[in-house]
Amino acid sequence: MSTEVLSIRVSRELKKEAEKLNIDIKDVVERALVDAIEQARRRKLEEAIGALLPKMEKISEEEWVRVVKECRREQ
Repeated sequence: MSTEVLSIRVSRELKKEAEKLNIDIKDVVERALVDAIEQARRRKLEEAIGALLPKMEKISEEEWVRVVKECRREQ
């Protein structure tokens, strides 16, 4: 896995306190970024679903079943 270098500024006191408590700053930042990305992806998916649901109300259950069966046969 390749990596990138990020540079951030935090208060000197915050950095010293983290070091005093043996907190791995890189790990904390990386986990926070992973969480933020996951939340953003979830929000984007929720927005897409919200936009599709009203359009899907016009499709009957029988039509859904037919389309699902067709998709399964194609695979």
